[in-house]
Amino acid sequence: MILMSGPDPEIPDDRHRSRQRQLAGDLRALILAGDIGPDQRLPSTAELTRRYAVNNQTVTRALAILKAEGLVTGHRGRSVVSTRRRPAVVRAGHHPAPVTPGREAVTRLLDVGETGAPAQVARAFGIPDGDPVAVRHQMLVLDTEPAELIWTYHPTGIARGTALTENRRLRGGSPAVLAALGHPLRHAVDQVSVRPATVAEFIALQLTGDIPVLRQFRVAYTDGDRPIEVTVMIKAGQQFEIRYELPSPG
Repeated sequence: MILMSGPDPEIPDDRHRSRQRQLAGDLRALILAGDIGPDQRLPSTAELTRRYAVNNQTVTRALAILKAEGLVTGHRGRSVVSTRRRPAVVRAGHHPAPVTPGREAVTRLLDVGETGAPAQVARAFGIPDGDPVAVRHQMLVLDTEPAELIWTYHPTGIARGTALTENRRLRGGSPAVLAALGHPLRHAVDQVSVRPATVAEFIALQLTGDIPVLRQFRVAYTDGDRPIEVTVMIKAGQQFEIRYELPSPG
C-alpha cells in the first residue's frame, strides 16, 4: 500500500493504464482501506503532481473519477476530502443481508420464470446444458442505488407449482420455502471472482468508469449432499465487502 506522506520517491508508471486511472486507483485503495478516513483531506495537487510526475490536469481528471464514484468531494480552489461513503459489509450465508449500520437495503423482484440452464448452473445440478430450470431474478438496492443483481436457480422438479415460481417476494427467502418443502439447506460453496462488467450489468448497476463487478457463484446443498439451489450474484465492485466467518480449526 502506498501512503502519501514522507519523502517517498516518485511512483512508477505501470505503462498499461492512463496515468489518471493509476492515480485514481491508488487513492481509491487508500480510501477504501481507511488510510484516508472520512472527511480527511486528500494529498494536495502539488504533492500528487510531484509523486506521479503528472500535470495538474491529470490530477483533476483522477479526482473526477473518484467524485463520480462518490468517494471524494470538493471544488476547484478548495481541498478535496474523502466522503463517508464506504462499502457495505455482507455476511456470506444462505440469505445474506448488509450488516453495515445505517445502510438501507431493499430487494426488488425483477422476474420469475423458467429458462434454459446456463452451462455452469447445469454442471452444478448435474443436468444437460439448456435443460429447463426455475429462476428468480432480483436486484438489491442500497441507499436508493442499484448494488447487486441476483439470479437464483432451482430444479424444475422441485420448484414447479410452489412459491418458488410465484411472482412475489418470499418471506424468509428461498431457504424458508425449500425447508418447508422438505429440502433444508445444509451447506453452500461459494466461488468468488472479479471481472469487468458486461454491458447489461454496467447499465443495470449504473456503474461509472471501469469499476469491476464481484461475481459470487453459490451452490447450496440439502440432505445427502444434493445440489438444490444455485445463485449467481453480481455485485457493484465499489459497493461491497464480503465477510466470511470460519470455524476454529479442529
